[in-house]
Amino acid sequence: MGIFGGLFGGSKSDDGNNSSGIPWIPLNSVTQLNDIKEVSSSRPQVIFKHSTSCGISRMVLNMFKSSYRLENGQMDLYFLDLLANRDVSNAVASEFGVMHQSPQLLIVKNGVVVVHDSHNAISDIKLEQYI
Repeated sequence: MGIFGGLFGGSKSDDGNNSSGIPWIPLNSVTQLNDIKEVSSSRPQVIFKHSTSCGISRMVLNMFKSSYRLENGQMDLYFLDLLANRDVSNAVASEFGVMHQSPQLLIVKNGVVVVHDSHNAISDIKLEQYI
């Protein structure tokens, strides 16, 4: 893999599933948002919105994967493929009152978004602070 493959995600798999060690839960149904809100009262929920056709989104996803250090069970991490699930992305924006951006990370606690950011600012979010 060349330098650009390493920076921009040399893998053809862009669904969040690889050897990153992140226990992604696919977010592909609007009905899952109720579960996310409910469970967020006992454990933080993370939504990562990713555009599989965007190089910046792929780069940010790779940075997130490489910096991920949580233990299993500390948070639930939902992966939202925006191109395959535009209706779910729109519902996330509406349900949580956060304008859609891509890539975007939202942390939900007690049914509300406590922090969100997009693009390179995602790397500034320290997940450990929200456990």
